[in-house]
Amino acid sequence: MDNLVIVLILAATTTAISILSIVFLYRNNSNLILRSKHRRRPLPLGTLGWPFLGETIEFVSCAYSDCPESFMDKRRHLYGKVFKSHIFGSPTIVSTDAEVSKFVLQSDAKAFVPSYPKSLTELMGKSSILLINGALQRRVHGLIGAFFKSPHLKAQITTDMQKYVQQSMANWRDDRPIYIQDETKNIAFQVLVKALISLDPGADMEFLKKQFQEFIAGLMSLPINIPGSRLYRSLQAKKKMIQLVQKIIQARKKEISSISNEVARDVVDVLLSDTSGQLTDDLIADNMIDMMIPGEDSVPVLMTLAIKYLSDSPTALQQLTEENMKLKTLKDQLGEPLCWSDYLSLPFTQNVITETLRMGNIIIGVMRKAMKDVEIKGYLIPKGWCVFTYFRSVHLDENNYDWPYAFNPWRWQDKDMSSSNFTPFGGGQRLCPGLDLARLEASIFLHHFVTQFRWVAEEDTIVNFPTVRMKRRMPIRVKRKGDH
Repeated sequence: MDNLVIVLILAATTTAISILSIVFLYRNNSNLILRSKHRRRPLPLGTLGWPFLGETIEFVSCAYSDCPESFMDKRRHLYGKVFKSHIFGSPTIVSTDAEVSKFVLQSDAKAFVPSYPKSLTELMGKSSILLINGALQRRVHGLIGAFFKSPHLKAQITTDMQKYVQQSMANWRDDRPIYIQDETKNIAFQVLVKALISLDPGADMEFLKKQFQEFIAGLMSLPINIPGSRLYRSLQAKKKMIQLVQKIIQARKKEISSISNEVARDVVDVLLSDTSGQLTDDLIADNMIDMMIPGEDSVPVLMTLAIKYLSDSPTALQQLTEENMKLKTLKDQLGEPLCWSDYLSLPFTQNVITETLRMGNIIIGVMRKAMKDVEIKGYLIPKGWCVFTYFRSVHLDENNYDWPYAFNPWRWQDKDMSSSNFTPFGGGQRLCPGLDLARLEASIFLHHFVTQFRWVAEEDTIVNFPTVRMKRRMPIRVKRKGDH
C-alpha cells in the first residue's frame, strides 16, 4: 500500500510538473483530432481520461492488482488492440498489437526515441545507452552486444556463476528458510559486475553493492532533486559509484597498449579499445552503472520466477530435474566440467526459461516518443505523443497462446521464439544485448539447484509494479539430496 501511494504521488507530481504542456495538449487535442480527419489515417479510439491526471491512477491501481493487464484488456475490448490514453503525464498511444509494437521497436531515431519518467532520465544521465540515439547508440550497443555473445565471455560467466552459486548454496540450511530472490540477486550482481569492470568480491564490491541499492531505489521516485529527497540521495550514490569506476578506467588506460594485443577481459576494455573518439570516460562510467541494473533486477527475477513456477508444477520440475541429472551423470562419468554450451544444450530447461519469460513479463513494455507523425496498420501516432508497447498483453493473449495463464513449458517444443508475439527482451536496435547471458545464468542456477536440492516453497505472490518481484522474496525450505 505504501508503494501504491508513492507511485500515485509520483504520477500526480510528474503531471503537475508538466502541467503547462499538458494544458496545451488538451487545449489543442480537439484541433489535432479534427486535423487528423484530413489526413489519411485517424487517431486510434480511446479516451484521455481526467484532465491533467489522465488514466494514470487506474493504470497504476490495475498494475498493483492480481490481474495487471486488466487496464489494457478493458480498453482492448472497447477500442481494439491499439488505443489512445493519457498516462504518466503524456498523451499516449498504447499498443497491445504485436505487429505494431514490432514496427515501433524496429524504427530508428528519426521516427521514435526513448521516453522515460523524469526521475529515471535524471538518474540514467544523457549518455546512458537507454537514452542516446543514432550512430552513438548503435556503436555502443554493437560493441557491447558483440562482447556479450563472445565464447570467451560466456566461458568466464560460466566459471564465475558456478563459483558464486556453489558458494551461496554451501551455506543453505534446512532449519531456516532460504530467500531465493535475495540469493539470486547477490549471485547475479557479482557475476555482472565482474563482466563489466572485473571487480572481485571484497571491500570495493561491498561498497558498490551498498551504493547501488541507494541508487536503484530512486528509479521510480518523485522527480524532485533537493537535498534529502529520494532522487537526490540516489544521484549522490551514483556519483560515488562513478568515482570508483573512473579509478578503474584510469588504471586500465595505463595498460591500454597491452589491451589491443589481448582478449578484452570486460566491457570497460571493449569500450576503451574503441578508436572512434566518441566514447568518453564519463560515458563509459555512466553506462557501467546503468548496466548493473539487470544484475539487481531482471536476471535474478527470471531465476526466482522459474523456481516459483516449477514449485507449482511438479510434472515440469520432474522433467527438468531428470534432464539435468542426466547431464550431470554424463559429465561426471567423463570426468569433464560443464561448459556454457552444455547448459544451453538442454532443450526442456530452455523451454522452462522461455515460458518463465513469457508468463513473468519481467519487462512489461517500453515507451517511445514519436518524432514525427507515423502511420501504421491504419493508425496515426502523432508527433510528440508517447507510444507504450505493452508486451504483457501480447504474451498473455489467448489468440497467441493456448491457456496463456497456465505454465506450460511444453508449448515451446513446436513454437517459434522469433515470432513478434514473443518479445521478452524488447527488439530492434535496442534489443537487450545480454539476453544470451541471462539464459545462461538462469540455466546454470537451475542446474545446480535441482541436482542438489529438494524443496518446499512457502506461500508467496508475484508483485508486478513498479517492477516484477516476489512479495516475500520467495522463501523455500530445502533439503539436500542424499540427506534423510
